[in-house]
Amino acid sequence: MPEVARNQARAVLDGPDIHRALTRIAHEILERTKGARSVVLLGIPTRGATLAYRLAERIAQFEGVEVPVGAIDITMYRDDLRLRPARPLGRTELPPEGVDGRTVVLVDDVLYSGRTVRAALDALNDVGRPTAVQLATLVDRGHRELPIRADYVGKNLPTAKSEKVKVYLEETDGRDAVLLIKEEPR
Repeated sequence: MPEVARNQARAVLDGPDIHRALTRIAHEILERTKGARSVVLLGIPTRGATLAYRLAERIAQFEGVEVPVGAIDITMYRDDLRLRPARPLGRTELPPEGVDGRTVVLVDDVLYSGRTVRAALDALNDVGRPTAVQLATLVDRGHRELPIRADYVGKNLPTAKSEKVKVYLEETDGRDAVLLIKEEPR
């Protein structure tokens, strides 16, 4: 009889853990950018955009600075378009101030191979010329295929390539959690 795989999920972050990680990242952004006065947060949809808005709220709480927030759609910049089924285009939503001459912090939920971030950098190149680009991610799981490193990380989570990391956020999924999903033979 052939072996059948089953998924085992283990929670690695819960709601309060995610809250603390985002609070720390917001403080680190404030420190590194000396008050975030020229910062723009651009989230990579879907969950990266949600995290960008959460970070902007925290920065406003701590520093009293309203950081412009937007989202950058990377669909047409992905290098796997021909390998995956067609997907709908998202929307790039830039703040009215744009990104020229500002420090852009790209925000994503999970950093894995680096290919999503590379696509975001290509998309950003088409919408403006920031002074600097930084990267914030809730989870860095390793396994980079490109020379990309996050400036701000909520949690470093060493994983096997066969494992998956799933992020759930209240705004899109009804709860806050990060799960590590491992397929095991039965």
